[in-house]
Amino acid sequence: MEGDCLSCMKYLMFLFNFFIFLGGACLLGLGIWVIVDPTGFREIVAANPLLFTGAYIMLAMGAMLFLLGFLGCCGAIRENKCLLLFFFMFILLIFLAELSAAILAFIFRENLTREFFTKELKKHYQRNNDTDIFSSTWNSVMITFACCGVNGPEDFEAIPPYSSFEKAIPEACCQRELQSREGMFVNREACLLGSERFQNRQGCYTVILNSFETYVYLAGALAIGVLAIELFAMIFAMCLFRGIQ
Repeated sequence: MEGDCLSCMKYLMFLFNFFIFLGGACLLGLGIWVIVDPTGFREIVAANPLLFTGAYIMLAMGAMLFLLGFLGCCGAIRENKCLLLFFFMFILLIFLAELSAAILAFIFRENLTREFFTKELKKHYQRNNDTDIFSSTWNSVMITFACCGVNGPEDFEAIPPYSSFEKAIPEACCQRELQSREGMFVNREACLLGSERFQNRQGCYTVILNSFETYVYLAGALAIGVLAIELFAMIFAMCLFRGIQ
């Protein structure tokens, strides 16, 4: 009976580690996509130190889970006590780090409010100055998502244009045939003169929130699932460690 229990524990340990291996592979792939994505998301991440750090933390966590899942599978099948103990300690460290990150994200969630982004835009935005990373990033966001400002074109009323020809709206808010920097304007002159027909009128906060709402819930569910799997994997690792003679 004890041998059958140990054998069952070993295969359950292997199964949980296999899921950790898959979760690590997903995080690793997502982290790589965020960093190398050519559609403009990379520039958003690069301009925000918190997001930039988070992307690399996600990449590192994915690589570590990928490796530990593989080692955990090997330790379970080979019944290696040293490998199982090594696996348990590292999974515990990762588990605590992920809990700390979740707590920090909850504490600093106010930095992602509409009011915060509106204040930062009005304070730092320099229109078509592509040498300024903040302005260049905002222009890329507005072009990519076909939006304007945080709430709408009214956000730029306090930011003076570069010439008397232009109205308050920046060039990045003008409609394009293709949503990229290389895309041709539908009618640039009419847009800058104030014709709403050729302007993107919806604010970026709402557009981006709607675009990523599904993925945010999916990422949250995935994170909870990974934490639960890690917890069970630690329990099985210790039970298997104690059962190996």
